[in-house]
Amino acid sequence: MSSALEGLKAVAERIVLDPKYHDILAVAKAARNGAVYGTKVRFPHALVMILLFRSGTIREKAGLIFRATKTHARNLAKFATVYKLTCLFLKQFGSNQGKEGPYDSFIAGLLGGYIVFGQRGKRSGKISSVNQQIVIYVFARVVLALARLAVKPGYGLPGVSTPANSKTISYYAWPVFASVAWASVMHLFKWHPAELQPSLRGSMTYIYADSDHWDGLRTFMWHNK
Repeated sequence: MSSALEGLKAVAERIVLDPKYHDILAVAKAARNGAVYGTKVRFPHALVMILLFRSGTIREKAGLIFRATKTHARNLAKFATVYKLTCLFLKQFGSNQGKEGPYDSFIAGLLGGYIVFGQRGKRSGKISSVNQQIVIYVFARVVLALARLAVKPGYGLPGVSTPANSKTISYYAWPVFASVAWASVMHLFKWHPAELQPSLRGSMTYIYADSDHWDGLRTFMWHNK
């Protein structure tokens, strides 16, 4: 039995190290890594947020944690698969056959984003909160990267990307950005809270709205309500 397993392991080892299988195996590993990363990121976050801020029984909370973790892991794995397969297809059958084109990553990301993160739930007809959080996370970092690229000497926009202007803008941009971001979210929370993402709205309600109410020392110091 042991020798048979060793033989299978040796065959598998040869396959994964064979260059002719590299591209398709890269798709499989990307899916594996997406699932693992999604689990590592979502599980502790869901565990803390649901246990602390959601009502319900332990069983109900455990179900919510499992579903959130499953959705995050599954969708990152699905996106990685669609992205890698599309890049592989474009590399093999695109205009630069055998080579990666300059826009292959954009096209593959566009397709993966639509298929995996752009769809509404079949039952609810809504975009899942997990998908919203992932896309918003990605979007925020894209905007930040584009802002840096816009003032990068040699790459950015005319005028603002000159070395002198780039240095000045880079120095003052973050304080302005931080101030406007917090001013905007506080204004929206005050006058249009329903438009904010539910988890953000919940945390802001806990900090800024619930702090206006207590009925004794117990709910002032040790418990929120």
